[in-house]
Amino acid sequence: MRIIMTGATSFVGAAAVRALLKRGHTVTAVVRPGSHKINTITEKNGQALLEKRLFVVENELSEPERLPGKLPEGGDVFCHFGWGGSGSNARTDKKLQERNLADSLRTLEAAKALGCRRFLFSGSQAEYGLHEGLMTEESPCRPRSAYGEAKLSMCQKGEALSKALGLTYLHVRIFSAYGPGDHPWTLVESCLAAFLEGKELALGACTQEWNFLYIEDLADALCALCEAPAEAFAGLASPVFNLAGDETRLLKEFVEEIHTLCGGHGMPHYNTRPENAEGIVNLIPSIEKLEKTTGWAPGTRFAEGILKTIRARKQGAFY
Repeated sequence: MRIIMTGATSFVGAAAVRALLKRGHTVTAVVRPGSHKINTITEKNGQALLEKRLFVVENELSEPERLPGKLPEGGDVFCHFGWGGSGSNARTDKKLQERNLADSLRTLEAAKALGCRRFLFSGSQAEYGLHEGLMTEESPCRPRSAYGEAKLSMCQKGEALSKALGLTYLHVRIFSAYGPGDHPWTLVESCLAAFLEGKELALGACTQEWNFLYIEDLADALCALCEAPAEAFAGLASPVFNLAGDETRLLKEFVEEIHTLCGGHGMPHYNTRPENAEGIVNLIPSIEKLEKTTGWAPGTRFAEGILKTIRARKQGAFY
């Protein structure tokens, strides 16, 4: 299968590239010109480059209409993981998020021109907003940031445009992923950086329900969505799939487990920093739809994933 992917050097994208190549697929990674993160997909995939199963193409996210001219052979599935500004500060930048939405819709049109039959988009837990109970794909969405609003708008407009173009549109709402290569500002990475060095860490209340998913499990789920036969999606009420782990508990419990696995060094201090852009959000996701549709299930327990991430940090292997 021929996969075209934007955002291929991102945390999620690089893991998906590795998993797809491991399964024997051909991947065309679309990266920003002069990307300083290109080694996240080339350094560990040298054999795939030699075998011409991995191609790297430079193209700005804002110019998707140029892709058909750069990729004459086209593809089967287009994975659109490229999105400018996902950090806490950028999430409130309405103009930036509106540009991301417009670029993504034009990327969908480019996917059609490239002969792709399926378009897989990386949505976000931020689309749901505040919830107290179980979050299914049918739960109402009340995003609390421009980022969440733009991702939700892509779900609605992307599905409609895909139907008009004759593509299968899949919208994957990704919950909190962690593992080697993660952004340094995330909670897990902040905890590891502090506790492994015996430092103190300022945190919010951490009283909300939370869910984590190890990055390799996430990548396997994305592969499953790319590989599933077309009939697997026939008759589904919506194109949305929650992508999360199967461990949901108080965020403070996850922090305390990281602290223990780091040898009990350092110290977390709760209620000493403001909450993020979306406020105090509970994450209680259902992954039943994804499991039933593809047969995928998360295979890495949180403690196991943290220990793998610690080993990678000590070895200097972040991807």
